[in-house]
Amino acid sequence: MGWILLVAVLLVIVFFIAIYNGLVTSRNGYKNAFSQIDVQLQRRYDLIPNLVETAKGYLKHERETLEAVISARNQAVSGLKAAQANPGDPQAIQQLQGAEGMLAGAMTRFMALAEAYPDLKANQNMMQLTEELSSTENRVAFARQAYNDAVMSYNNKREVFPNSIVAGSFGFNPAQMLQLETPAARAAPKVSFN
Repeated sequence: MGWILLVAVLLVIVFFIAIYNGLVTSRNGYKNAFSQIDVQLQRRYDLIPNLVETAKGYLKHERETLEAVISARNQAVSGLKAAQANPGDPQAIQQLQGAEGMLAGAMTRFMALAEAYPDLKANQNMMQLTEELSSTENRVAFARQAYNDAVMSYNNKREVFPNSIVAGSFGFNPAQMLQLETPAARAAPKVSFN
């Protein structure tokens, strides 16, 4: 009788250890996925000053736009550093989302302005930097999707019973998904057949 009780207790302990290890593995998975976003965002942040520098000669009268891009870029870098420290922290992720939204808006204005200068659009360096930036944006989107999938998996794992008991007991807090779209990107396109 004593052996049966001992075996039952050991099975329960092994079961909870397996749950704990699964939660740790899942948490490390979303942190690793965030590091992939980190790499791509840093690449984009490194491209932006080169893009602005290339455009400076053409956009001499558009200093405010150039400064807005650099300021938004610097805020995004700060937001990324806060999120790097703890990718699961909802406040850090929200700070990054806000900074990325401001950067996206500044870059949209910058690119619209660049369109108005044919010589700038035709500049080989500008074309190459724009292409690299576009490619990096695609990589950010893929990395963000992988991160959000990992966060969803982790959050699901920590919320189901009996995992929720272990998660609550050992401080496995919910992780925040990363949404970088701007409100304009969510708006439905207007179609006109006039």
